[in-house]
Amino acid sequence: MSPASEHPTPVEIVGLAPMAHRIMGGENLGHLRMRLEAKVAKDPSDAAAWLDLGILLELCFYKAEGLASQARALALNKVFRVPASKAGTGLRLLMFVGPGDIMANVPAQFLLVNSDVSLDLAFVQLGQPLPELPAHDLALVGIGESDANRPLLDQLSKDLEAHPVPVLLDPLKVQALARDRLWRLLEGVPGLLIPPTVRTSLNDLKGLTEGRQALEDLLPGGAYPILLRPTDSHGGKGLERLSGPDDLSRYLNQAQGEEFYLSRFIDYRGSRGYHRKLRIALIDGRAFPCHMAVAEHWMLHYLNAGMDSDPSKREEEARLFATFDTDFALRHAGALAALCTRADLEYFAIDCAETRDGELLIFEADTAMIVHDMDPPAQYPYKGPQMQKVFRAFRDMLGRAASQKRPEV
Repeated sequence: MSPASEHPTPVEIVGLAPMAHRIMGGENLGHLRMRLEAKVAKDPSDAAAWLDLGILLELCFYKAEGLASQARALALNKVFRVPASKAGTGLRLLMFVGPGDIMANVPAQFLLVNSDVSLDLAFVQLGQPLPELPAHDLALVGIGESDANRPLLDQLSKDLEAHPVPVLLDPLKVQALARDRLWRLLEGVPGLLIPPTVRTSLNDLKGLTEGRQALEDLLPGGAYPILLRPTDSHGGKGLERLSGPDDLSRYLNQAQGEEFYLSRFIDYRGSRGYHRKLRIALIDGRAFPCHMAVAEHWMLHYLNAGMDSDPSKREEEARLFATFDTDFALRHAGALAALCTRADLEYFAIDCAETRDGELLIFEADTAMIVHDMDPPAQYPYKGPQMQKVFRAFRDMLGRAASQKRPEV
């Protein structure tokens, strides 16, 4: 980096977390949208307004318009600042991010709510050199694993070889979290179950229905029921459980895309016939629960589990939080420790469950999973204190890392 006096000062944005918190709190941000639209109409060179407008549009479910606004911002500027929530001289964190929606990068803005950390977002674009960077104490690779991001991670790995301050989340190790690589990374860990997941083409899948090949030719130990989803899909979009060749034919007849992830379905129903799916943050090797969804259906996400309407589900989640360190984390201590050792990342999150045999079932792992404290406190009084533990652990991890010298390269 150049001398401190030569470092640019990034333009400030409102950012993702403040807007998301206000929307989740029931506020209509139509007035903010009108103000941002008026700003860019008056001054089309206002990169910060374009970026904030893009974030707001996406939060309001106008994804295409939001990404177009983001592109306008990035044509004007590449580095933006989210000021620290608390006054003082806190840590200066630089996060390398990629263009894309709010699921594309590490949700650091949520993790740093009410923090003394100032966050600078440096956008990395394929085939372009890194932008001029502001002064910073620590850098973090915020680009999550995906097909779209993989070339950016490869490029960033080279760009950061001689970076003068510590860098968290090695880009190459982030790539090992891909669905078709994660199961090989974790294969053989005692007490941990992750079914083989392979990447396959539409043509190969049609070969199954036409008798040109057998399921076990594509999927190790392949047997129905199977799970099939388009690559780079999230939130259950395009994901289906298929019980046999007829189901597969139906799926392929309406499928969009040319490549898919194929894996074996694991029945993880527990007591009372409910499925329980946990999101756990792993911070410097320690596990922190962030939520647990409870529902009868297998395709389970927190938003479709009916947690708001069922006090008994929320009571179960509260018990998990209260007993996690002395119960769940102890039962799966070996599996969680091996998971952290093999991933070798300072921060990431997993979606997981427990099998009937007591194994830790891993669905996916990623650095970009959303972790937040936006649930209404009156309905979820146990959530805020738990998430503050997560946020403190994340802040402490940043502080420890910033105090370390960059290894010689």
